Amino acid sequence: MAENLRLRRIRRALGWGGALVAFAGGVAITPFVLNLIAPSTLDWNRLSDISQSYGAVSLVISAAALLGVVTSIAFQAKQARLEGEQTFRAAHRELTMLTLTDSALLRCWEPPRTPMTEARWKQLIVTNLIVSMWASDHHLGRLNDNALRVVLGAHFRGEVARVHWDNSGPMWRDHMAALEDPRRLHFVELVDEVYRHAVETGPPVLDREFFTEAD
Repeated sequence: MAENLRLRRIRRALGWGGALVAFAGGVAITPFVLNLIAPSTLDWNRLSDISQSYGAVSLVISAAALLGVVTSIAFQAKQARLEGEQTFRAAHRELTMLTLTDSALLRCWEPPRTPMTEARWKQLIVTNLIVSMWASDHHLGRLNDNALRVVLGAHFRGEVARVHWDNSGPMWRDHMAALEDPRRLHFVELVDEVYRHAVETGPPVLDREFFTEAD
């Protein structure tokens, strides 16, 4: 069986080699064949001019094809980046949900910068997940600066949102600075800007005031 496989490979290699030799030979003898079969009145200089014109057209077509290839590669790279972000977001969400199911797992994350109850820390973990989602959308261009300001303006009306950024904002700034990604740094700057404006505007809607009691 191995011998038969080796023979098939040899035949395939010889076949490809023969085809390559035949092609090269055909290219080499083409000018002589054309010279033999062409009529004596044929103007070779005119044919040369025409062939050069076709060459220019071919160059344009080749450039367009190359541009198409580059565009396709760029699109595939963007799709790969989108898939990577979505995979990361899904893993982050699953880890967060797992943490919230067991109070003991809360100790696996970094401790709060300021003392708070376990219930409040859970709120901040979920809030961090929300901000991470906006950070990903902004980085991928699905959320522009103006839209982000609108979203954050509503977000920072709430007490938990402000407590979260007061606690986690420094870590976000350090993390994004370490990444040295201008767009991610810009995201944090926008969050800081809207947060400061919200604080200057007035007190937030307190946690206990979010909903009214049912009649």
